[in-house]
Amino acid sequence: MKLSSSALDARTLQCRISPGRLCWQRTEEPSSLASTSHTGASGTVTALTSFWRTLPPVTRAVALMAVSTIFIAGMHAIIRYVSTDLHPIQIAFFRNLFGLLVFIPWFFRYGIEPLRTKRLPLHALRAGLNILAMFSFFYALSIAPIAEVTALGFTAPIFATLLSILLLREKIRFRRWAAIAAGFIGTLVILRPGAQAIDPGALLVLGSALLWGTTLIVIKYLGRTESSITITLYMSLLLALLSFIPALFVWKTPSLEVFGWLAVIGISGNIGQIAIAQSLKMADAGVVMPLDFLKLVWASLFGYFLFGEGLDAFVWLGGLIVLASSSYIAYRESRRGNTLVAPPSA
Repeated sequence: MKLSSSALDARTLQCRISPGRLCWQRTEEPSSLASTSHTGASGTVTALTSFWRTLPPVTRAVALMAVSTIFIAGMHAIIRYVSTDLHPIQIAFFRNLFGLLVFIPWFFRYGIEPLRTKRLPLHALRAGLNILAMFSFFYALSIAPIAEVTALGFTAPIFATLLSILLLREKIRFRRWAAIAAGFIGTLVILRPGAQAIDPGALLVLGSALLWGTTLIVIKYLGRTESSITITLYMSLLLALLSFIPALFVWKTPSLEVFGWLAVIGISGNIGQIAIAQSLKMADAGVVMPLDFLKLVWASLFGYFLFGEGLDAFVWLGGLIVLASSSYIAYRESRRGNTLVAPPSA
């Protein structure tokens, strides 16, 4: 049933295009939602939803962050598996294409309002940087151990902080300089230059992190005038378009099984992104970001049991140091009102 414009206004977000916020609540009264509950499966869903709402915000934030690590690490493992049949660039295209499915309910709820923008060139720049970061990261997953790729991926906030100093002339104090130094020490622990050859996959991940750090600077500019919904929708739409043409040059028609795995990659990636965004809304980054280390745990287990990769103590130690550094930087950014978003690994 098509809603009238007045009914649509009553059901859209209270904050509509409020910069820097991702809004989930409608303006209608909760009692109108309760009237839709039914017996059976819908009753179970209603009961679970009610229980979820009774939990403290910090508990929900921690749960969402933990769940996001499972979805993202699982996506990485599937990318590694599918990369034996398809080129990483083609996988990136399908990840973006199927990822759009997650946002279909948003269009039903909000209409085209989130697509209204006067900053399309800046959205395009963000998407261009993002797609290069994604190509690099996905290719790294196809040639390097999953745990190593995951650990090095934690460096993105460190690069973003350095770029903020260089490009935005932001001033930081001793503690954040110490966090940056610790992050690069952790990176050296993972790479161990001189003790072993640095593989191309590791360099691709670091390049991806650098590109993503640059993307975060663009997002800071967009966040001054654009809502989180607008930024996220344009990211998904433009990434699908930008990855399509390169994918044509390496195109191989996937089998039905691979096609199914590609759908899982796209949907799980965006679910992970949404879970991270909601988690950071509900609690300080200092509370939830340390849980991001679970990605390294799942990645190591997937690599060991599914692909026969060894468990490297240096990767774990270095990853822990880098994550501690990134978590502190994320915490300081959140205290300053800057919102973090999911990296290209998602």
